[in-house]
Order: sequence, then C-alpha cells, then structure tokens
Amino acid sequence: MPISRGSFIVSTLLLLLLGLVALAGVVASNVWLVQRTQALVVEVQQMRRLRAATVDFRSLLQDLETGQRGYLLTSDPAYLAPFRAAAQKLPAQMEAFEKAAQVDPVARELAPDLVATAKAKMAELKQTVDLTEAGQLAQAVDIVRSDTGKELMDRARNSLAAIVKEAEDHLLDINAEQASSANALWWVSVGGGLLVLGVTIAGMATIFVYLRQLAQTRREVEELNASLEARVRERTFELGRANEEIQRFAYIVTHDLRAPLVNIMGFTSELEQSVATLQAFVDRHDGDAHTPDLEAVRLAAREDLPEALGFIRSSTRKMDGLINAILKLSREGRRVTKPERIDLPALLDTSAAAIQHQVTEAQGEVTIDARVSSLVADRLSVEQIIGNLLDNAVKYRRRDVPLRIAIRATARPGGLVDIAVEDNGRGIDPGDHERVFELFRRSGQQDQPGEGIGLAHVRTMARNLGGDISLKSTFGQGSVFTLSLPAYPRAVAGSVAA
Repeated sequence: MPISRGSFIVSTLLLLLLGLVALAGVVASNVWLVQRTQALVVEVQQMRRLRAATVDFRSLLQDLETGQRGYLLTSDPAYLAPFRAAAQKLPAQMEAFEKAAQVDPVARELAPDLVATAKAKMAELKQTVDLTEAGQLAQAVDIVRSDTGKELMDRARNSLAAIVKEAEDHLLDINAEQASSANALWWVSVGGGLLVLGVTIAGMATIFVYLRQLAQTRREVEELNASLEARVRERTFELGRANEEIQRFAYIVTHDLRAPLVNIMGFTSELEQSVATLQAFVDRHDGDAHTPDLEAVRLAAREDLPEALGFIRSSTRKMDGLINAILKLSREGRRVTKPERIDLPALLDTSAAAIQHQVTEAQGEVTIDARVSSLVADRLSVEQIIGNLLDNAVKYRRRDVPLRIAIRATARPGGLVDIAVEDNGRGIDPGDHERVFELFRRSGQQDQPGEGIGLAHVRTMARNLGGDISLKSTFGQGSVFTLSLPAYPRAVAGSVAA
C-alpha cells in the first residue's frame, strides 16, 4: 500500500517518539541502577569496615586474655609484652568499632554494652596482672577462679559474634541485591537496546519504502513530464500556427475591408461636391416661384443630403479607426520582440517627460520611485505600455483637482518587476475593472476620443513579454495600473550578462 506524505511524517514522528521514550527509559533505568549499585558498594564498604573492626576488637581482647593467662601460669615477663601491646591498642580500636557500628542497627544497639564489657574485662585482666607483679599470685588466681572474667569474656564474645554474623548476613544480602541489580541492568540494557534497534529498523524500513516510492513517483513524473513537454510543444506549435492564421486572417479582412471603405469615402467626397453644386444652384434660384417640387429640392439640398453625408462621413471615419486598430493589433502580434537590457529609471524619466507639458497645464506633478535599476525586455513594448498608461492618466483626470501621477518600480520574489502607475483621476467602477481590457470596450463617461483599444493593446503587449497587467481602482478617487514583467525572460536569461 503506498505511503502518503502525511502518513510517512506521522509514522516517522511516532517511531522517533517511541525510540526517544525507549532510550530515555533505558538511560533512566541505567542511571537508577548505577546509583543503586554505588549505594550498595558504599554499604559493602561500611559492612566490611564494621566486620574488620569487630574482628580486630575481638582479637585484641583475646590477646589480652592470652597474655594474662600466660603470665599467671609462668610468671614469665615475656607474656606481658603482647598484653601491654593489646592494652595500648584497645582504646583506639574500641573507638573505631563504635564509629563503624553506627551504620548497622544491631551493632549500634550492642556497641555500648560491648564496650562497657570490654572495659570491665580489661580492668579485671589488668588487676590480676598487677597483683601477680606485686607477688600476690594467690589473690590473682582467686579473682580468676571467681569466673567474673569468664562471664565478661563470654558476653563480649557473644556480642562480637552476633555483630560479625550481622555484618556477614548484611554482606550476603547486599551481594544478592548487587547480583539482582546487575541482572536488571543487563536486561534493561539488552531489552532497551533491542527496542531501540527495532525502532531504528522500523524507521529505516519506513524511510526506505517511502524513498523507493518517491523514486518510483519521480520516474513516473519524469515520464509524464517528457510526454507532457512533447504535448506542450505540439499544442504550442498548433496555437502559434492558429494565432498566425488569425492574425493573417485579421490582416486580410481589414485589408479587404479598407478597399471598399476607400471607395465609399471617395464617392462620399464626390457626393459632397455634387451637393455643394446643387446647393449653389438652389441658392441662385432662391427667388423663383415656390413650387412643391422646388421646395423639396431645396430641403434635400440644404438639410437632408448634408445630414446623410455627415452620417456617412462619421461612420466611415469610425470604421477606418476600427480597421486601423485591428491592423495595429495584428502587426503587434506579428512583430518579433527584441529583448535588451533596459535602464528602467531612464525609461521612466523619458516617458514622464513626454507628458510633462500636459501635467503642467493640469497644475500637477509626476513622481518616480524606481527601486529596480534594469530589466531585460523589448524596449519598444515597455515604452508603449508606460506611455499608454500615462496618457490615460492625463486624459481621464479630474478637472477639479491638480493631477498627481506616481510611478513606482519594485522587485518582487520570483524574479519579477512591478511597474505601477498611480493617478488621482476619475477612477473606474469595480464592475468595469476587467471590461476595460477588452477590445473596443470603454468605461465611464465617454467625453474623450478613442476606440477602446488602448488597454487591450497594453495587455496584449504585456503578455507577449511574458508578464501581465492588473488594475486596482476606486471610483472617483483614482486608479493603479501595475505592469508585472520578468526581470530576465527565460528565452534570453542565459544569454544576457548580469
């Protein structure tokens, strides 16, 4: 099933989101497990310190007791060396034990009593040793036989054994937790990696399918473009040939129409001369008897015939103007344009100068704002278009306000140049905005001479240049005609220097 662009984007975003969630989960789990492992390592270190401190504590007590017994049995001072060494180390070891015992509840609970028992045992041992050194061995033996020291030592051993067992059990629990954490870390890493890998593979598969579909679509488009270009060339050739036929037909028709029109105009002139002769004859016999026939001749010579000839003359002049307009459009369509680089500000200045005397008579002014230095187009066509727009601005001005004309040239995205001609004239009714560009159609008050071909001719020339013309107008306030042309026509863009 083909993947649409929307579904591709949605599926890709979903896969990316799933991959990010999976990656975030893996990272968060790894961070938590690593932190947990670090905490367990700290606990292991603490338990090991507690166990070592407890074992050392027990060893010192045993060294004290061994040294004391050896000395009591043999009275050999050599046994006092380990006794005194252990007695010297014991206070510091008890302090280290008390500090290490704070990390475990059981050890923390047993530590005070154990330390007190150890101190009592140490005092008992020191007392027997001191008595033996003083030669009172019997008293020292009596103290030993009282079993007070044995009870203290047994209690101390039991407490020390309980603390060692607690530490070892805690270490076993920690080892189990570390193993569980390591196992969880392995599963999270492997599972998360597989999930991310799966998402990546799915995403790559989706992208691959979409790219393959795009490649196939591109091939189809290229094939369609190839066939379309052929069809466009064929249609363009046919349209060009049809256009040539239409222009040739218009030229032939207007040329053939002109011949009888010339005859009509010639015979009209002869009729006007004959009427003049008839009028002179009637004037010479104005004093003759007034018969009905003579009155009819006089009426025909002085009124009917001149009026009829006037209608014929005005109709032939109008028809001659229409034929000339058709011929002009036909010649313009057959004229080969010659694109060249145009200095646009200079062209606008020249066009404005051509109507300056009329603008001055209207107490007006023309302003030019050319923000485009040049364009490539047919100079004659551009001059005719701008000239026609300026002539219309002067011709259809409002008589009650000074004339204001503004010409602006600006660049537009897409390599286009807009040339706007704005005036404060009569304006054009919105319903006539498109009508004014039609051949032989005019808008508004018909108090100015014309056949209605100016703007039609302008649009024809603009489209021949690859552009177009548009209108914005408010009736009674003015109009803005905007000529849009390509800055570099495609046909010459590669051959004209930038």
